[in-house]
Amino acid sequence: MKIGLYFGTFNPIHVGHLIIANHLAENSDLDQVWMVVTPHNPHKQKNTLLDDYQRLHMVQLATEDFPKIKTSDIEFKLPQPNYTVTTLAHLSEKYPEYEFTLIMGEDNLNSLPKWKNFEVILENHSIYVYPRVTSEFQKSTLNNHPHIHKIEAPIIEISATFIRESIKNKKNVVPLLPHKVWEYVDHNLFYTK
Repeated sequence: MKIGLYFGTFNPIHVGHLIIANHLAENSDLDQVWMVVTPHNPHKQKNTLLDDYQRLHMVQLATEDFPKIKTSDIEFKLPQPNYTVTTLAHLSEKYPEYEFTLIMGEDNLNSLPKWKNFEVILENHSIYVYPRVTSEFQKSTLNNHPHIHKIEAPIIEISATFIRESIKNKKNVVPLLPHKVWEYVDHNLFYTK
C-alpha cells in the first residue's frame, strides 16, 4: 500500500488542507493520505500552538467523512522537536509493507536542504510537490531529482495564521474551516486572544 504523508501542525486544519489531501487521495497513485499532526515543528514556536490533542481532535473531526484520509499521531510518541527523517524511519520500521511518500507544497521544497538528513529522505522516499501561487518549483535546485514529482492539484492559498488572526479580530472564517472544526473552535473560544 502506498501512503502519502501530509505533515503539519494543523493549527487549525482548514479546507485548503482537505482539498489537497482529498485531491491526492482521489487523483494519484496513493492508496491513502495520512494527516500527520506534528507536536513541535522545529521551525515554529511551540507557544503559538494549541494543545497537541486539541489539534489532533480537529484533524479527526475534519477527516472522518473521508475514508482515504487518516489521522496520525505517530509524532506524539517520538522525541521532540520532530524531524521528518526520524518519523519516516520509525514508520518504515513499524509498517515495512507500506511505501511512504511525502506531500509538500512548492514553498517547502526550497527549504528541504535545511532539513535534518534531507539526503536520506530523498534517497528513500518520493516527494509529491503541490503547486503554490509563487513558482518556487522553478527556483528549487531539487526540481530535477528523480524522487521529486510535481503534481497537478488545485492552488489553495489559505493560511492557518490568517485564520487565527481573523478569529482574534472577530472576522467570519466559517467558509475556511470544515463545519465540525469551526464548531469545535467556536465552542472552545480558540484563537480569540
